[in-house]
Amino acid sequence: MRKLEEITLGESPAFLRNPYLEWAEAEGVPIVEDFGVNLNGVDTRPWQRFGVDGAIVHLKGRGDFISVFRFDIRPGGKSAPLRHLFEQIVYVLSGNGSTTVEAADGSSHTFEWAAGSMFAILTNVKHQHFNGSGREAARLSITNDLCVVMNLFRDADFIFGSDHDFVGTGYGASDFSGDGQYIPAPRGRAMWETNFVPSLELAELISDEKRGEGSATQIFILSDVGMHAHCAQMPVGTYKKAHRHGSDYHVMIIDGEGYSLLWYEGDRDFVRIDWEPGWMFAPPDQMFHQHFNTGNNVVRYMATAIGNSRYPFTEKNRQGKLGVDVSVKDGGMQIEFEDQDPRVHEMYLQALSRNGVHCTMTNFAQPATSD
Repeated sequence: MRKLEEITLGESPAFLRNPYLEWAEAEGVPIVEDFGVNLNGVDTRPWQRFGVDGAIVHLKGRGDFISVFRFDIRPGGKSAPLRHLFEQIVYVLSGNGSTTVEAADGSSHTFEWAAGSMFAILTNVKHQHFNGSGREAARLSITNDLCVVMNLFRDADFIFGSDHDFVGTGYGASDFSGDGQYIPAPRGRAMWETNFVPSLELAELISDEKRGEGSATQIFILSDVGMHAHCAQMPVGTYKKAHRHGSDYHVMIIDGEGYSLLWYEGDRDFVRIDWEPGWMFAPPDQMFHQHFNTGNNVVRYMATAIGNSRYPFTEKNRQGKLGVDVSVKDGGMQIEFEDQDPRVHEMYLQALSRNGVHCTMTNFAQPATSD
């Protein structure tokens, strides 16, 4: 039998490569990685490809499909006109401006946005962002699926250089009016189909008491993209029930203050993230997480992910969207209040006491304890 020859590996062995991470490193902008990140505090540098000051944010629980870009468009400035083979959901952190998109027939549409607006850019549609202020920068959060696209094709020139117009990526003026269509769905998963939400702070939400007292939510189908987006809220003096699901869900705080606890089943200790508007975090795969409102205002947050109710993308996503509001005792992924660790509520009461806020939850209507 012929003996196997020993192979001496060089300094750069051609295995276990991640083309997306290699691309990100070569872009020359800051890369921030953490469990949770305050996007308003991220340092940015000139990003030649996009024509803005920018940074790349990688959250610990991002999974294999989602990353986030932070764009700063300088006062009176604009981004480079681009088209690319990945989808993105844009949320305006601060500032005001406009975006122009060009349809396949050469016609263009321009719409205006402000802090709190959310919209999507379809695959390979040419677009350009403009800052409407001559004094302040406009900050944008760009949640995108470039990770999976780059790891699939491994060619930035192709991803940013294709001139193919995809079926279903045409835009009309009405797509940016803020109007939409309500789509009923089973199990309370009704959707609002639109492409432009003028203000997530003012968007109408639907009662979702299975997630907690006073809880409300709204699921969005943005244009025809395959990315998920929803907005949810917690009234003052309340918190959500803990649950878990697959990775990739990126939670962005829109309004209010509080914290989230994260833990794996069987863990004794919690990971705690204190947040305010502009914070983003992504619970890792099957890690329980629970959100708490500790301030004097209603908390609103949005969540984005790969795969939505129309295009689940993976079988795991298809199954993972079921059972998030069903008790773990019944085979679901939610921990009911009566089954949670007693420390959870005590910790919450202490946080409320420090802020001078009272618990308003009927099931836990008791005075806040002191430190």
